[in-house]
Amino acid sequence: MGWVMGGWMMGVLLLLVGYLLGSLPTGYLAGRWLKGIDLRALGSGSTGATNVLRHLGTKAAVAVFLIDALKGSLAVYLPVAAGMESVAWWRVGMGLMAVVGHSRSCWLGWKGGKSVATSLGVLVSLSWATALSCFGVWAVLVGITRWVSLGSVAAAVTAPFWMLLWQQPLSSVLFAVVAGVYVFLSHWRNLQRLLAGTEPKLGHKQPTPESTP
Repeated sequence: MGWVMGGWMMGVLLLLVGYLLGSLPTGYLAGRWLKGIDLRALGSGSTGATNVLRHLGTKAAVAVFLIDALKGSLAVYLPVAAGMESVAWWRVGMGLMAVVGHSRSCWLGWKGGKSVATSLGVLVSLSWATALSCFGVWAVLVGITRWVSLGSVAAAVTAPFWMLLWQQPLSSVLFAVVAGVYVFLSHWRNLQRLLAGTEPKLGHKQPTPESTP
């Protein structure tokens, strides 16, 4: 019994670590360090790579995207390193906590990015084929429409399909479902702007400050 309780306590601790890892405000710090600006007060108000691109440039955006993705990948590997039982489910739990941490960072008043890069990082660790397929969906749609938000939502909602197509385990499929819904909801205002025809396209700055959802 003591061993079981110890295992669950370790699991809860790891989930907290996963959240804290995801909550590291990469984009916010980049804005402060590179230009002394607060991304939360500019453009979409997001601290994710797209808003970084608009206000800090391509190099900063790529760096932020890669670090945010790495947060998700690293979170998924921690249960393996800790030797947890039922490791597949703990990996999914850690991935979800990192996704939530990125968009609801305790360091930024429970706001942040939209969790796209972090979710992709988790997918890379769970199923590289699914991650590559989702990235392909994103790249094609963004290339055609220049709407990053549309590509992100499409990639998120098709993730469960790709998991099933590549015959991934149930735990990974459920991650794709939950994370896909979460990313979809985090883009709710973007979807409203898409319908209204006011969503900025890639390469266009968004002049009106607004808060993240």
